Amino acid sequence: MSIEPRRPPSQFIARLRHALGGQAGWSGFVLQLLFLAATLWIGYEIVANARANLQSQRITSGFGFLSNTAGFDVSQSLIPYSGSDTYTRVFLVGLLNTLLVSVIGIFFATVIGFVVALGRLSPNWLLSRISGGYVELVRNLPLLFQILFWYLAVLAALPSPRQSVSLFDVVFLNNRGLVIPRPIAGPGFEAFAVAILIAIAAALLLRIHARRRLFEGGKPMVVWPYVIALLIGLPLLAALVFGAPFSFELPVLRGFNFAGGSRVIPELVALTLALSIYTAAFIAEIVRAGIQSVHKGQMEAGASLGLTRGAVLRLIVVPQALRVILPPLTSQYLNLTKNSSLAVAIGYPDLFSVFAGTTLSQTGQAIEIIAITMGVYLLISLLTSAIMNFYGWRLGRSLGA
Repeated sequence: MSIEPRRPPSQFIARLRHALGGQAGWSGFVLQLLFLAATLWIGYEIVANARANLQSQRITSGFGFLSNTAGFDVSQSLIPYSGSDTYTRVFLVGLLNTLLVSVIGIFFATVIGFVVALGRLSPNWLLSRISGGYVELVRNLPLLFQILFWYLAVLAALPSPRQSVSLFDVVFLNNRGLVIPRPIAGPGFEAFAVAILIAIAAALLLRIHARRRLFEGGKPMVVWPYVIALLIGLPLLAALVFGAPFSFELPVLRGFNFAGGSRVIPELVALTLALSIYTAAFIAEIVRAGIQSVHKGQMEAGASLGLTRGAVLRLIVVPQALRVILPPLTSQYLNLTKNSSLAVAIGYPDLFSVFAGTTLSQTGQAIEIIAITMGVYLLISLLTSAIMNFYGWRLGRSLGA
């Protein structure tokens, strides 16, 4: 009679774990299938319920309404538009207005934020306290309140068109907006535009050459006089050779309003000011934290090379700090774009106001319009994130990260 030797406890435990692991794997797979089936069933019920409700209210689903006539005007349009155009045209008008205020707001918020951050880090006691007070005041007030403040308390208090604040009888500021001369393209406009592009490209190449010369040979090069000469000289030369690039249509007061020229509506000014100033307060703290994350030895090393404080920040500290600044800075850009939808409070004709507001109330196509609006904001956010991520990748390569 042979006796089977006992297996070591460790081998038995290993086999038990393997068996239980296999069963756990199958049970996990089954649970995932059940979860997927439940999700699909819930989605089907939502779609079926929405379709039934639309049919009961005699509302036609689909995107055919986009080809119908809108029948209402828009106070600002970057492209030709009239009330006889379709809802597709309304969508494009609102989208361009949203992009306009977002791009302008991002630009000014970035500039103000960097200036305020440098002010907070300044050795000047008064400048540092003023910058700190700006940050603490602005970021702790609701954005909607700031939009209404600029629109109702500042711009609405301006005089009427007949008593406009005038600058050389060319630019007029009143409670209906800012009236400025409108440029009209002339025969030399194309050559003028090409000259500007060439000047910008030459200025960028000159800046790259100056940085390379500084880092490789330690020889600083002053480039701003050459940049100014390029940006002014080349377009001026093109205008002299090919003729005036454009002429101006001056605004003229007729009756109770101005005729001619271009008008910047107060809603755009109020919204841009509020978004820029509010977002700049957060950007200032992000930039300050990024600069302080760079070791102070970098400042001392730059000073030992004879560089000024501004040159050290521009050439050494800020490029290193950008790796810390970019991720939260991207979030602030996305927040500014989405916060532009608060324009509905003052009647600025952005995408949310004219498409998800007026168009929705006229057509009743809630599902389609909300889906389009959500998709557009999502696409804008993804494009912004992609651009900032690409810039961060380029920055990492240039810094050898």
